[in-house]
Amino acid sequence: MSSQELVTLNVGGKIFTTRFSTIRQFPACQLTRMIDGRDKEFNMIGGQIFVDRDGVLFSFILDFLRTHQLLLPTDFSDHLRLQREALFYELDPLVDLLNQEHLLQPRPAIVEVHFVSRNTRAFFRVFGSCSKTIERLTGRITVFIEQPLALTWSHNSFPPQMTLLPLPPQTPSYHDLVFQCGSDRTTDNQTGVRYVSIKPDNRKLANGTNVLGLLIDALLMEGFHSARTLSSEDKSECYWFERIKRPEALTMNKTLKPETTITSEQSQKKK
Repeated sequence: MSSQELVTLNVGGKIFTTRFSTIRQFPACQLTRMIDGRDKEFNMIGGQIFVDRDGVLFSFILDFLRTHQLLLPTDFSDHLRLQREALFYELDPLVDLLNQEHLLQPRPAIVEVHFVSRNTRAFFRVFGSCSKTIERLTGRITVFIEQPLALTWSHNSFPPQMTLLPLPPQTPSYHDLVFQCGSDRTTDNQTGVRYVSIKPDNRKLANGTNVLGLLIDALLMEGFHSARTLSSEDKSECYWFERIKRPEALTMNKTLKPETTITSEQSQKKK
């Protein structure tokens, strides 16, 4: 690659090197005039163009020029200052994206786990503000129900052989799921057991407290942290979890047209 294809900018003491073509995508912007020598305020010094602006914020400007997307860190709080820099460089597409500030703010995802233990059974209900979280949990949880095998030898002194039928948890809506575990009396006066397995753990557990521990571990692996524990009047336990949801990248919706570079020879021929 020829050194003439690259340009080095010193922005507030921070050095950035990129292609001329990356800067020249927007012919009318300040940056293009700067590197083309059309803005006399910015001169080439020691092979670099010095710009007396915020170098930290310029890294986001350059990332936008390279990707046509705006993706900010979760803890980013300088939206107004970045918008001011975009206005200085006259990058209208970036200014438009920054005007959608409500889409750039990180939002918390909430999960509530309701747990009730009665006699030998335990009941779970999980509420999530994000449907994708509920979908992921549903794919990791399996309920196993004991079912008697078809008898090949019948005798009252031998209990029927059992097999485990795997079932997904119930999902009353996109934002909650329901399941239970423990022993249960069936209609024919037989005692059946419901087991729960939560990936990546392969154990099948019937004890509600143990299943609750696996469920909490699964949420922690998903990036949630336990915010607090709530108590309710029906003696159920409620666990409240939170995770900061990262904003998605905003993509520029304008179609870029390739810039036609006019050389000095072509300019003289036109004259």
